[in-house]
Amino acid sequence: MGWADLLLLPAAPYRLAAFPFAALFHHLCASGHLSVTARYIFLLAGGCLLAGTAMGSYTVLLLIPAAGSVLVLLSVSPARAHTWVFALQMSWQTLCHLGLSRQELDPQDARPAITLSTIMLLTQKATSLGLDIHEGVVQLQLGQGLLERALPLCSYLLFFPALLGGPLCSFSRFRAQVESSEALPCRLRAVGQRCLCALALQGLRAGLAAGLASRQGCSGLGCLPCLWAQALLLRLAYYMHWVLDEALLEAAGFGPEAGQGDLSLHDLWMLETTHRLAVFTRTWNKSTSRWLRRLVFQRCPAQPLLATFAFSAWWHGLRPGQVFGFLCWAVMVEADYRIHPFLSARATSQSVKLLYRGTTWVFTQLIVAYILVAVETESFSMLCLLWTSCNSILPLSYGLTLLLLLLVKKPKQN
Repeated sequence: MGWADLLLLPAAPYRLAAFPFAALFHHLCASGHLSVTARYIFLLAGGCLLAGTAMGSYTVLLLIPAAGSVLVLLSVSPARAHTWVFALQMSWQTLCHLGLSRQELDPQDARPAITLSTIMLLTQKATSLGLDIHEGVVQLQLGQGLLERALPLCSYLLFFPALLGGPLCSFSRFRAQVESSEALPCRLRAVGQRCLCALALQGLRAGLAAGLASRQGCSGLGCLPCLWAQALLLRLAYYMHWVLDEALLEAAGFGPEAGQGDLSLHDLWMLETTHRLAVFTRTWNKSTSRWLRRLVFQRCPAQPLLATFAFSAWWHGLRPGQVFGFLCWAVMVEADYRIHPFLSARATSQSVKLLYRGTTWVFTQLIVAYILVAVETESFSMLCLLWTSCNSILPLSYGLTLLLLLLVKKPKQN
């Protein structure tokens, strides 16, 4: 069972079980039965209960860095908040990745994978809050008592609608929504549409999985369609995951702002139809992309693209497949920035433009498939098999083309 199966499928029932509590929270807020303090406590208690149910004894691995981050934010100066929180979160997360990966775990036990995923999301929220404090976007109220100052921070890091998934919500927006005197918006129609979309995605995924199971082995270039189908299976799992996450946030009244979620219908269409790998990269898991851009890309003085993908590999766990996959992704995006301006300038007629877009769409689909399968590869031996297969022809071609175009002026990266 792969990482995506461990992370997404067994975790789905816990997300679904949280929907009634999200609806209850919204109802109590709308009816005025919860004070601001009670709202924070409800969200925090729900997060601890959900963590204990989904992770069991591994919950302590989540609570330790959450408590540590809150203590750091309350004790250090705003100028050092981000540095200390970043060091704490990434050190603890790396230790958890290394420790759990070396243990002899039950392959059917999803709790370690769910725990690691939740810690990764906690790192997003804690470092985002640390940056907000460092940049003066968020100011902690010093006149209050320690518990009064800590409660909103703990609630933000562990509130149950966003505990097992995203998208990343800023602390400012979270606090404003919780402390608003008006009823939190709950768009039931949007919740229902997202749930139906998740059901449809799961149906597609089940049909595709059945087709792959009945397919026999492949060889040579005939493995390319099989690789593409495997990657599509992974993408459908992540799409379903993001849609359910946003539906849960909507049910609780914490729906993301327009264009700030991880997956809209426009995003889904863009991911599957774009002929630019760079566009796919910016659209894939949008809240995480924005977080990486703010945390690494905009703050790195040299080679920001490579540094961003290298940090993403670190954040995901530094397994061989992840290191290879994300570094390959960086090279492919760099090649994309150079190849497409070169080709589009020579596609003058309508027929040549159609050929250019169609061909590069196929190339983008196959490169994305190669990267996703590499990232999900569990063992070094399987990674070597992928590298030595015919599936590597297209990424290698892009890499060689990049070398040939290195003298061309680099276009501006958006």
